[in-house]
Amino acid sequence: MTTYHFVGIKGSGMSALAQIMFDKGFCVQGSDVEKYFFTQKALEDDGIKILPFSEDNIREGLTIIAGNAFKDEHPEIKKAMDMGLPVIRYHKFLGQLIDGYTSIAVTGSHGKTSTTGLLSHVLEELRPTSYLIGDGTGKGNRDAEYFALEACEYQRHFLAYSPTYAIMTNIDWDHPDYFKSEDDVFSAFESFGKQVKKAVFALGDDKQLRRLKLDIPIVYFGFGDDNEFQAKNIIKETTGSTFDVYHNGEFYGNFVIPTYGDHNVLNALSVIALSEYEKIAAADVAKELRTFEGVKRRFSITEKKDQVLVDDYAHHPSEIRATVNAARQKYPDRQVVAVFQPHTFTRTQAFLQGFADSLNLADEVYLCDIFGSARENRGTLTIQDLAAKTKGNHVIQEQHTESLLAYPNAVILFMGAGDVQKFQAAYEGVLDAGVEIMEEKRAVN
Repeated sequence: MTTYHFVGIKGSGMSALAQIMFDKGFCVQGSDVEKYFFTQKALEDDGIKILPFSEDNIREGLTIIAGNAFKDEHPEIKKAMDMGLPVIRYHKFLGQLIDGYTSIAVTGSHGKTSTTGLLSHVLEELRPTSYLIGDGTGKGNRDAEYFALEACEYQRHFLAYSPTYAIMTNIDWDHPDYFKSEDDVFSAFESFGKQVKKAVFALGDDKQLRRLKLDIPIVYFGFGDDNEFQAKNIIKETTGSTFDVYHNGEFYGNFVIPTYGDHNVLNALSVIALSEYEKIAAADVAKELRTFEGVKRRFSITEKKDQVLVDDYAHHPSEIRATVNAARQKYPDRQVVAVFQPHTFTRTQAFLQGFADSLNLADEVYLCDIFGSARENRGTLTIQDLAAKTKGNHVIQEQHTESLLAYPNAVILFMGAGDVQKFQAAYEGVLDAGVEIMEEKRAVN
């Protein structure tokens, strides 16, 4: 039996895919940088070997799954090609893997991971399901009927998939290092839609998604009256959201979700619509929606001392706005402080004013240096260009996060797609040190 060797196994999609293959009974290993990433915990829990990058890892009997962040010149990939070993890119391998299942690909400029996580949670409880979520979570059910997967639009990688269904959450201009305009993004989504076999479930309140022209049914969901599935009578509370669903104008059911913000209502609505088309009882779906605990790095809450610390992947102005609004719903009486690490120089440059406008919805704003990526590690602007447009003109360093102590009882939002978690970890250390100092003072007195 071949061993699947994942080059870049700590990547969120790669980690999830490796878990799926392991669950299916295959031999799995991988390699990556030695820096710790939260995605590796599940791999370690499964006992999957993670090696430091080295061409010495490549030997006969391996099938190489190459992460999309790594070029053919990567030493491991190059050696594998020189040896004539099978080398398959992540998205192409996943495209082959979903054949034979009722597959649901979740895509969109924003909300892919949260929606895939919610869909996977509901389906897994009601039908045998495998799933791949963009927070590094994967499961390979050997008896699976369904396969839920996150489908990334970057570099049109999702064109490797021909799923049974697709959920499209929205279309917005992102990845400006690749997509040149919103129309360019739209063309990618429409091309993907043409590869879907049965139906596309699309946000009908999104003007770009309303432009889709496909030969299969497009089922629109949203808040507007012109949607086949409509959410109405929304009640937002500190414990979550309650809403009624109407199907073609007729009352369909009442649903409760333990999450916050309009975007999470829409995510749930897409899952409800898909489930109805698959003849899954609304009452069963409603029951499972109530128990969803969220996905990694999406409004992940830690309560420490008198503050609430939130870790969130938000890295686009639209996502920051949604995260701030969610915080205000759950914590209406608390001050909201945004700590943001921009991800990539091209995105920061393209959306500079948009970032400022969305961040300034918070009560205070602190910025971390721009996080480069494997494909881009320098640019012409600096974090000071964004800081000059935001409240307070604050920039913090990992070694000096103590300025956040000035906001007792506040919600501190640590947002970004890079390694902003290290700033939260550093600040938690500051809080812990403060507790120790107070305890020492009490002991002396």
